[in-house]
Amino acid sequence: MYDVIVVGGGAAGMMASVTAAGAGLHVLLLEKNSRCGRKLGITGKGRCNVTNHCTPKEVIDSVPTGGKFLFSALEGFSPQDTIAFFEGLGVPLKTERGNRVFPQSDRAADIVNALWSRMHSLGVTVRQADVTRITTDEGVVSGVVTETGRAYEGKNIILATGGLSYPATGSTGDGYHMAAALGHTIVPPSGSLVPLTSEDACCARMQGLSLKNVRLTVSDGGKKPVFEDFGEMLFTHFGVSGPLVLSASAHMRQFERKTYTLSIDLKPALDEKKLDERILRDFEKYANRDFANSLSDLLPRKMIPVMVQRSGIFPETKTNAVTRQQRRHLVELIKDFRITVSGKRPVEEAIVTTGGVELKQINPKTMESKLVSGLFFAGEILNADAYTGGFNLQIAWSTAYAAATHLQNQNT
Repeated sequence: MYDVIVVGGGAAGMMASVTAAGAGLHVLLLEKNSRCGRKLGITGKGRCNVTNHCTPKEVIDSVPTGGKFLFSALEGFSPQDTIAFFEGLGVPLKTERGNRVFPQSDRAADIVNALWSRMHSLGVTVRQADVTRITTDEGVVSGVVTETGRAYEGKNIILATGGLSYPATGSTGDGYHMAAALGHTIVPPSGSLVPLTSEDACCARMQGLSLKNVRLTVSDGGKKPVFEDFGEMLFTHFGVSGPLVLSASAHMRQFERKTYTLSIDLKPALDEKKLDERILRDFEKYANRDFANSLSDLLPRKMIPVMVQRSGIFPETKTNAVTRQQRRHLVELIKDFRITVSGKRPVEEAIVTTGGVELKQINPKTMESKLVSGLFFAGEILNADAYTGGFNLQIAWSTAYAAATHLQNQNT
């Protein structure tokens, strides 16, 4: 009989195990993969954006779904607590642009190894097993059953199985089915921080083109932009991707009711006057060239045919024959290159899942189910997700700590 069985060996599961075992509880962690932390090991392009160096309120402001629910958990284990925790495990951290926190080594493996070593030193029992069912006795959890039919008995269960993103790492929605079987409502999961699709043919024409140092603004037809930031993006055969697009996608949640338009400023460092002066210099340099052959200093090669078509200027027009009005239109296109987005790519391609166990059925202070005594939830299985910047991992750390700390209090 274990004091607690943690189902899922990702970020939330490992943190829950360490916290519970650190309180002297007998902990069993069951993970379907041969090793824990597979998804954690690839986060942040393998660097692991551990948290965001900000206040709990700033985390909540970056959580479009479930922010208020997370208040107690974030107060109980804040970003500062996360930083102190990992540095206490011997992993020096650093803060980068946007208050993003990474290991100084830029190795996500250091975070995974630190958690694994701590679990080992605290005596957490780890078994490779695919849990399929949670057993109960008169509304109280009693244990779990695995795919092979083996049963483990436990006084408490922490379900930390993740969402549906990156299924190759083990996030295949198992926890949703187990929670639903016990009466919990599951908000249909979909992708957040995910590539976007577009029916605009220009995307496929520019497939593989990566834009750097551009400004992306997203509009839904309202007075204020839905999203605006500076960075990198990528054109694909289906639409657009890259860091800027993934960040923007978390702000685009109403495709059934709204039409979203991307506006790309290809030269954000230049205002329209300076850009026009720059184009004039290029036109003087290539005065006798065709217009289609005069933009190589200004735009990426793959974008030139698209820009020429959108400009309405005949490709064979000599550069010295381009009118001031035509040049003005070209400036506007470069400062406001628009793409209409039709939707998001499948949840399997997302970094994070939005949707999951209905938060109204969970105690926000303890992460315990209101329907089944002794059943707790932590991490991405919850219907709570955030923007990029380390906020989603902070949700995992805080909710796991909240659940495990309640077990500590419950068993002392």
